[in-house]
Amino acid sequence: MEIIEGAGRWTPPPAGTANDWVEHLKVPDLSVGTYCIPAGGVDDQSPHTEDEVYVVIAGRARIVTPGGEAAVGPGAAIFVPAGEEHRFVDVTEDLTLLVFFGPAYGSRGRTTEA
Repeated sequence: MEIIEGAGRWTPPPAGTANDWVEHLKVPDLSVGTYCIPAGGVDDQSPHTEDEVYVVIAGRARIVTPGGEAAVGPGAAIFVPAGEEHRFVDVTEDLTLLVFFGPAYGSRGRTTEA
């Protein structure tokens, strides 16, 4: 067992960056992190080589994929399959996302921000 302190806690992006990504746990088949985008901010991520699930902890935005778009807020869980383009837009409140990757983030090759 491992307790992950600080997972899902809002962290403002470092100066000069669009968002904040912190990986809290990484084992071969799973990783967990927190992704934060400030209100009015830009989600500059690229598709990942792993499946992922986002859980919205706080904030409001829309997620856009080739298959459609939806408004999301606290409590929403979003599955994004490996390789699918996706982006959070219209971030109206500081967005805090708990992110789960399977297998672990970056384990299948090159990726960028969460």
